[in-house]
Amino acid sequence: MRSLPHSMHGPMSDSARNLLLANGATLAMAIALGWDVGWLMWPYWIQSVIIGFYARKRMLALREFSTKGFKSNGRPVPETEQGKRSTANFFVMHYGFFHLGYLAFLVAEHSVHASLEILVLAALGLTFVFSQRQTFAAQNAADLRGRPNLGALMFLPYLRIIPMHLGVIFAAEFAGGVASLVIFVMLKTFADLGLDHADRRMAEKAVGAGGGT
Repeated sequence: MRSLPHSMHGPMSDSARNLLLANGATLAMAIALGWDVGWLMWPYWIQSVIIGFYARKRMLALREFSTKGFKSNGRPVPETEQGKRSTANFFVMHYGFFHLGYLAFLVAEHSVHASLEILVLAALGLTFVFSQRQTFAAQNAADLRGRPNLGALMFLPYLRIIPMHLGVIFAAEFAGGVASLVIFVMLKTFADLGLDHADRRMAEKAVGAGGGT
């Protein structure tokens, strides 16, 4: 078996550790600023957009990939540059549609005006960029050693949509408080770690297969 990048070995990957730190920092800031769950959706919306950006970049960076079991309009997606690009473009439109909807909700219900909050969101956004850039580097290195499934790569980021929906529910049901913040951050962190684990398992399987389908 070909070796995996260092960040994909061990009980906890560097990417998982970074996710824990980023979520912990977000929770600390939310508590310090007295945010409710609805406000907490802002940094996670930013994180989700960043994840979508790197997901598209990851798909376009593939050299060899499989589309086994992956169809579009009832037809198998070809294992070609055109198939790869059309998949990435579809992902951007579909993923972007969900996030435009969430943005409209946030602007209407939790509009940001205070300079301190804007600075905090910008700082958290930079933290997410740093974390996701490291994750992308490890993912891309593994992808280039194997032959990952393009369809699986496209669908993985949608796990971020589930916590967003939960966030809307929590924002409607809870007036605020530390307990609701902690619950939401825990749910979001579990989803993040689940995606990280799925990514690593996919990479290990693709590399271990030695480029096979």
